[in-house]
Amino acid sequence: MDLTEMKADPVHQAERRSGSPSREPIDDLPQAGAAGGKKQAAAHQAGGLDVEEIRAAFPALRQEVSPGVPLIYIDSAATSLKPQQVVQAVLDYMTIYPANVHRGLHTLSERATEAFEGVRDKVARLLGVEDSGQIIFTRGTTEAINLVAQSWGRATLKPGDAIVVSELEHHSNLVPWQMLARERDVELKYVELTDDARLDLDALDAALTDRVRLVAVTGMSNVTGTIPPLERIVEMVHARGARVLVDAAQSLPHHRLNFGRLGVDFLAFSGHKLFGPTGIGVLYGKRELLEAMPPVSFGGSMVVRVDRQRAEWNEVPWKFEAGTPPIAEAIGLGAAIDFLSQLSAQDLAGHERALLTHAHEVLGQIASLRILGPADLEQKGAIVSFTMGGTHPHDLAQLLDRHGIAIRAGHHCAMPLHVRLGIPASARASFSMYNTIAEIDRLGVALESIRLLFRRHSHGQVAPRPATHAATEFPNG
Repeated sequence: MDLTEMKADPVHQAERRSGSPSREPIDDLPQAGAAGGKKQAAAHQAGGLDVEEIRAAFPALRQEVSPGVPLIYIDSAATSLKPQQVVQAVLDYMTIYPANVHRGLHTLSERATEAFEGVRDKVARLLGVEDSGQIIFTRGTTEAINLVAQSWGRATLKPGDAIVVSELEHHSNLVPWQMLARERDVELKYVELTDDARLDLDALDAALTDRVRLVAVTGMSNVTGTIPPLERIVEMVHARGARVLVDAAQSLPHHRLNFGRLGVDFLAFSGHKLFGPTGIGVLYGKRELLEAMPPVSFGGSMVVRVDRQRAEWNEVPWKFEAGTPPIAEAIGLGAAIDFLSQLSAQDLAGHERALLTHAHEVLGQIASLRILGPADLEQKGAIVSFTMGGTHPHDLAQLLDRHGIAIRAGHHCAMPLHVRLGIPASARASFSMYNTIAEIDRLGVALESIRLLFRRHSHGQVAPRPATHAATEFPNG
């Protein structure tokens, strides 16, 4: 493994927006991330994983969010940081061979085409599928799921059919099915959760009537971290003659499964959560399904012949990729997969398991803090969402940000799940390969300090400076 630190220009802090919250430490709140001066939390060796070496590959981790306050980035469920080799791969394309792909006969175009199409092979190997022609490039998970809904759904579903989703789903795996159900007079059925936010397999079994044509399920909740038992779900759904779509946006960066062997019918994920660029995603589908599906976007590249009245579609996968594709973004995704392939999946899983376990231990000791999701960590990924009594999640996020700790607050594009949990919003810490035990300890110190700060405020001893909330109380998290 060669993840040696590459030379890079210093990371420049973005200019503060006019009227943005002050990043100065709160007078009564110790700076959780400031111990050790300008040095970041010491990385540690986790099994065969050299976390310090991994951290050196991510330029964003070299910065301080304010003088003496290093960045602690625990918001990877929103987007992951990018290793230098991904940045370099995109830069190389844009500066050395920035040509369009396909049909070009000159050297730059051929090089770009080879690099671009080579990423399909890398994605296929990552997913455990043999046919890279089943890999369709999209702008992200959202577009990939919409493609299935608008193409397969419109061509297949009839009035009276049913689609099954779970209460765990991100809006990207809910709203497209809501729209399709309304358009096609199809029933949208929900699988209820257990009280600890696990998918209830008995409820799924009851929902699988002979009218069900598709079950759309997440590989891992972006709120609770719940990991549904996909192997059992696929087995149950296929036994009833229905199809399975997996939203792997959250799960794929953490859990490597052989989806070809698993037998899922469709799978979607986004590059930006997998250490790659934004603006690139993937839809995997079984070839027989993709070949029967009509395209939903039209123009160049997705046709082989056009006359005045008709057009003949290209082969799979290109018939679903109208126009100039996201070339730089796909090449960046390929570099991210290369980076990930240099690391042991077992070591990564062990490291993240240690982080998750420690986070539950540390946060579980804070009075009035409620951790959401399964208590059994074997059924949970590297996400810890929580609420803290008397403190709005937005206040938590803002106060933590002043001390260099980046988390997410809001409904995380999962409003129905928050309704099921009985809360309007939550705070979320999400971990990745570049996080350390020391960073979690600093999160715990900061949260306890914030709790004490608001407790004193409630007793009239000090006036904290919380965030200002808009009329639309909980925007996209």
